Amino acid sequence: MQITTIIAIFALFPVNVVYCFSQSSGSRGSDSLRISGQLSLRAGYNQGTDLPIATGGRYIPSANYSIMFPGRKLLDFEASANISGIYSFNLYETSSSNSGVSPYRGWIRYSSEQLELRAGLQKINFGSASLLRPLMWFDQMDSRDPLNLTDGVWGLLLRYYFLNNANIWLWGLYGNENPRGFELIPVNRNIPEYGGRVQVPIIRGEAAISYHHRKADNTGMMIFPDQYPEIPENRLGFDAKLDLKAGIWIEGSWTRKGKNLGRFTNQEILNAGIDYTFGIGNGLYMAYEHLLISWDEKPFAFSDKTSFSLLTLNYPAGLFDRLSAIVYYNWTENRTYNFVSWQRQFDKTMFYLMLYWNPETGQLPAQTGSENLYAGKGIQLMFVFNH
Repeated sequence: MQITTIIAIFALFPVNVVYCFSQSSGSRGSDSLRISGQLSLRAGYNQGTDLPIATGGRYIPSANYSIMFPGRKLLDFEASANISGIYSFNLYETSSSNSGVSPYRGWIRYSSEQLELRAGLQKINFGSASLLRPLMWFDQMDSRDPLNLTDGVWGLLLRYYFLNNANIWLWGLYGNENPRGFELIPVNRNIPEYGGRVQVPIIRGEAAISYHHRKADNTGMMIFPDQYPEIPENRLGFDAKLDLKAGIWIEGSWTRKGKNLGRFTNQEILNAGIDYTFGIGNGLYMAYEHLLISWDEKPFAFSDKTSFSLLTLNYPAGLFDRLSAIVYYNWTENRTYNFVSWQRQFDKTMFYLMLYWNPETGQLPAQTGSENLYAGKGIQLMFVFNH
């Protein structure tokens, strides 16, 4: 799908529609329908690739219908799509294009003051870490992406909030197939997944433990001599965050396979971080995180480990402008990944100028997707319109 097609779809879509009406029945409150969307256009140059000039666009139309009941109870529905296209070329008339349309979100939710029950295609994420997240179990966000886009998962999520700010999560997933987060082996989409999370307040912060069970399927993966369509897998996660003069957090995840897959039988991921806003100018935000990943045949052997550090800076240069920088360092391979951006934001529009100089090969933690927009050295411009 070319960029012109995306723009045409955008032009035909209502810019901003909100309908509200009251019900006369005592059992109903008010209903509302909201239609919105996000259009993003990008163009960039990536040095060292066969097709260095790339243009692309994405449109995410969204519709939300809400029914408010007495007692602050709400039933709402949301549906959205991801319409994208990219066109890459060089000056020698060689080109490549790719486009697609896929569901982005599609769920129904019932909620009250202390309860939320949501079913369908949805985003599920949690944890205390900021950017290098061991508990990235169900999403795939790249911290350098200004839109924070991620595919959803099909499932059922229940959350209950106690009056002391403790909360409990229960979930069941079904029909998902692509690897997520730090996963190497995809799930068997025909077998349900399930898990839960308990989060409690502690002195000056909060702490939580999480659990997830699934059946992985490594058939067709040539790196494994023994292949199984059903590999039992259990994950145990923990996280805690303290709000002292600076924010301090720790987060970890241990994944164990029920089959002997050599060094891929166990996976341990640990993260520790700190952030603080310095009283410099308009306020300079700084965060540092350190991540350790290890794959082991025996649990906690740490025999095949990779270590990453991350430093991020964020500074509001004025009412409409924001400067940011992210630097990753791979201590195991001695590789540095650099990213800087300037953002100018108005009421409904945003403009981004992004520069990056990274290794042409190799991936950052949790980049299991095939699309890597920031490999190598390059510059990228992005325009975003929300309605």
